[in-house]
Amino acid sequence: MPVDLKELLNPAHSALLLMECQEGVIGSGGAGRLNALADAVARHGTIAQIARVLAAARAAKVPVFYLTIARRADNAGATANCLLLALGRKGDPLLPGSPRQAIVNALAPIDGEFVLNRFHGVTPFHAGELDQLLRNLGVKTVVATGVSMNIGIPGMTIEAVNCGYQVVIPRGAVTGTPDEYVDAVFEHTLRLLATITTVDEVVAAWR
Repeated sequence: MPVDLKELLNPAHSALLLMECQEGVIGSGGAGRLNALADAVARHGTIAQIARVLAAARAAKVPVFYLTIARRADNAGATANCLLLALGRKGDPLLPGSPRQAIVNALAPIDGEFVLNRFHGVTPFHAGELDQLLRNLGVKTVVATGVSMNIGIPGMTIEAVNCGYQVVIPRGAVTGTPDEYVDAVFEHTLRLLATITTVDEVVAAWR
């Protein structure tokens, strides 16, 4: 079915979501269990591609949301009810306000942009204010960027669809591991849920 990307990405009803674009996840601080993901981000130039989408969003006055994760030193308020969250308790935690928890410098937020943190869970819509804020802004389409294609991006996409939003994913602005798994997720899952496009096409739509 043909999609009018220009209309779908109308700045009047769109928002840009940046998922876990943090130093301890995709930056130089992404050591240990996140090494492979940080390496994939570096190999594909994902941060630079997200930066292009971010610049276009800002120029078009599209609302920007940074969706971050943190852990208290005592892990209070969070539980390790799956392997991923249990692994998150190992190594240096992403302490609130720490250098590792910070958004990577190339994508740092500016005044007026939203930074929403979560202390538990693997996706951003299940708790917190994201859905309410998007609705209050009149958003109908969300552009998903960041990491990872293993869990976070598919999970966020499913939640957004369940909430009634259209989802657009610029393929160069998301990353996961390994590459062949990312290709399979796009082919067998995300193309059924979202409009899969390119960074160039999103930038052009917001020009």
